[in-house]
Amino acid sequence: MEEKAELGNVIEFGDGLQGIVEKVNENSVIVNVTYMENFNSLEMEERTVVNHKRYKVIANSAAQ
Repeated sequence: MEEKAELGNVIEFGDGLQGIVEKVNENSVIVNVTYMENFNSLEMEERTVVNHKRYKVIANSAAQ
């Protein structure tokens, strides 16, 4: 089983998108994508929902 994200983790999903986990739900996480340097050029919402099966944890909250 893949590592499940925790509050404050940085995750990667989609085509290289990254964000900080703000809320962990049963089947998904809510991610703040303003973490990315190129956020303004992406024309997307500040937060998005990502299924647990569709991301990988790239930095733990303790490492920040």
